[in-house]
Amino acid sequence: MACHNIMILSLLAVTFTLVIAFEPSPLQDFCVADPTSSARVNGLACLDSKLVQANHFFFSGLHVPGNTSNPLGSRVTPVTVGQLPGLNTLGISLARIDYASWGVIPPHTHPRATEILTVLQGKLFVGFVTSNPDNKLISKVLGTGDVFVFPVGLPHFQQNIGTGKAASLSTLSSQNPGVITIANAVFGSTPPIADDVLAKAFQVDKSVITRLQAQF
Repeated sequence: MACHNIMILSLLAVTFTLVIAFEPSPLQDFCVADPTSSARVNGLACLDSKLVQANHFFFSGLHVPGNTSNPLGSRVTPVTVGQLPGLNTLGISLARIDYASWGVIPPHTHPRATEILTVLQGKLFVGFVTSNPDNKLISKVLGTGDVFVFPVGLPHFQQNIGTGKAASLSTLSSQNPGVITIANAVFGSTPPIADDVLAKAFQVDKSVITRLQAQF
């Protein structure tokens, strides 16, 4: 009997840990973000509900293609709590991504969200890498209407492998998923990571590191 109780308590502990691992469930109908508040909370303070309007739950513009005339050939149009205050505490956001021919979204992670991507137009090569020690690349070519999921925290990427433009829509399991672009974080940090650390980590000459850091 005692063993049975211990097992039940252990399962409950695991369940509760999973429940609170990410953003908490809202405790009221909504909590529209108040960016002017000086309150320090994990997220954004709530606007007085008497001041809430329909526009706090509204965003327009995802039908407009993003400008991909940049070195990466891609553009992300985010709809997080920063653009849509009504998302505050709801644990969800989305983004439109446009790609020029052979445009890429470079390897990056979302520290606070799983991402599910749907191809709206074109053909994309996508993938993510599992954690150490395997570091297995899981990748696939997607066409219009295909869906792919990137697990929370894992490095992932997208590339348009078609000759024309491509577009996708991503939904993320956080109001503020965050983005860590691997190259920017490693070679463009402020202050920079010491070149001897990076040279040893990547097993290259320091001159290579210096050239890479100069690009960021």
